[in-house]
Amino acid sequence: MRRKSQHSQPPESESMKHSTVRNAQIGQSAAIAPMEAVIASNDPDLDRVTDFLTDLLVELDSSLEPTTPNPHLKMILHLLQSHSEGRIVSPSSLVAAAGVPYATATRKLAEVEAAGLVDRRVRTRTGKSHSLHPSASLLDGFSQLADRIDRLARRSFGLAGPAQETTDYYFGGSYQPGRAAIAPPRALPEPLKLSGGLRILVHGDPTFMVMEGLKRQFEQIVGTSIHQRAFSIDRLREEALRNAERPKSRYDLIAVDLPWVGEFVEKGIIRPLDEVMNVALLDPADFHTAGWRAAHWGGRPYGVPSQTTPELMFYRKDWFANEGLDLPTTTDAVLAAARHLHNPQRGRYGVAWNAARGTALGHTFMMTCAAFGQPIIDMPAIAGGYDTDRLAQGGFTPTLNTDRALEAAEYLMQLLDYSPPDILSMSWYERVRPYGAGHVAMAYGYTLLAPYFELDENSPAHGNTGYLPHPHGPEGSPIAPVGGYVLCVPANLAEDRIDDTVEALITFTSPGAQKLYAQNGSRTEPRYSVGADPEVRRLSPIFGLLDQMSWRDELQFWPRPPIPQVSQIIDLCGRELHDMLRGITLPRTALDRIQSEAETILKSKVT
Repeated sequence: MRRKSQHSQPPESESMKHSTVRNAQIGQSAAIAPMEAVIASNDPDLDRVTDFLTDLLVELDSSLEPTTPNPHLKMILHLLQSHSEGRIVSPSSLVAAAGVPYATATRKLAEVEAAGLVDRRVRTRTGKSHSLHPSASLLDGFSQLADRIDRLARRSFGLAGPAQETTDYYFGGSYQPGRAAIAPPRALPEPLKLSGGLRILVHGDPTFMVMEGLKRQFEQIVGTSIHQRAFSIDRLREEALRNAERPKSRYDLIAVDLPWVGEFVEKGIIRPLDEVMNVALLDPADFHTAGWRAAHWGGRPYGVPSQTTPELMFYRKDWFANEGLDLPTTTDAVLAAARHLHNPQRGRYGVAWNAARGTALGHTFMMTCAAFGQPIIDMPAIAGGYDTDRLAQGGFTPTLNTDRALEAAEYLMQLLDYSPPDILSMSWYERVRPYGAGHVAMAYGYTLLAPYFELDENSPAHGNTGYLPHPHGPEGSPIAPVGGYVLCVPANLAEDRIDDTVEALITFTSPGAQKLYAQNGSRTEPRYSVGADPEVRRLSPIFGLLDQMSWRDELQFWPRPPIPQVSQIIDLCGRELHDMLRGITLPRTALDRIQSEAETILKSKVT
């Protein structure tokens, strides 16, 4: 195992200085401040407007005589479309797209480059071959132009009321610098020089699969091949631990589940970010507070939020409205609604949740304890929850057999009566599938699972789903337990790969990249600026709700405190409580066993 990391602040290394300079040139960290972003519903997708203009030019060129071609615009549109699709653009291919004679097109290309709209990147060691990419100014400027074109089209063809259009245009800030929608990520000026390409270890969830689907585009952005290995949650942790035993890491970046952060730091598996980069380049204030704080241990950041996905209560708005039921904001309301809507004879069940043995049920119990106001260890209470800033100091005692913990366990026992018949084998994805299929009235689920029904127009839950924080018990309060992953640099990564890995880390977690994930199906939101982006807002109600929950301080990560022993405690809870749900042990007996063994676990040394 790698040596344990020290919590003292290191001096700025040469590696860090080098990364700072390069990233400052790249500008990938620029973000829109959350309160400055425009919130509107009619802003266009850049791709949609680009396609429209391309089709319009074809129609104009083929329908009107005489006509004059517009080589500048044709080249710009071709460049933007290729960038979006991850296709390489060479100078010759861009000249060919101009639609004018070669000599004229070459001159027009030079004019476009002189205007600062195109970046050239060397493709070969000889420096004789280049690829062309949209510059930051082109991406920003065209995003604002696309917004204005969309407004003109809507106004001209009666797709929006003129009063609203006028208000949005003059006061929405669409033409004001820094207030338009987030532009797509630009290509790095210099390709990454990573032997064998960029290697990433991730979780096999919908958001990381979206990243895999965008692989070709991101390979064009970073200038090297990308190899992504995806595992289930338990196998991901095992592979990360195995990788730490190797002399050199097989991965440049690894995805770390938020509860693992303390364990991975204490075991020396991941490096502090401030050892390898200028953290300010990430614009930390743009990350949701809970997600960014969860990436810290001992006051230092160890990862960058790649996805911030709270677990919420999904419920069928149409069913609740038709039956006149109270919204499931409390545990009592959940039970009442589940009892009313549960009808197995018609293939309808009240509620789905994680009840599978082991990790899945262990997570459920911890978050249910939080809903009843009970943390799993004796953390000090503070305004809005419990203090997680001193977790690295250790010395905690488990609180898993308190009266509130017993209420949580008994609540799970009651849920059994209104759950699908396969509930005891139901875990992460299985709980959302019957909900999306229209067989379940309510489901506990992370927002990253919402695409299963939000993007499926044939799902009965499509357009009929409401989202709420976790229903709370009598002594609890509304919270949305934060889940998700941070991307981390392995401690045993070869030194000559660190600088380029940091470049990739900044790129993959930038506002432009996060927006791209959302546009391609992700329902996670690490950054305020992305959730406030007008094009993202209209994709799903989730993004607006997450911002509201964040401002109300409902997004919390204390329900699953990232102490080094938390994985053992999660597994322990998942085993003992599964026996409880099966009727083998009583709730009080199960909790006493958990408490006793957890006390032993917390006293043991982390190795």
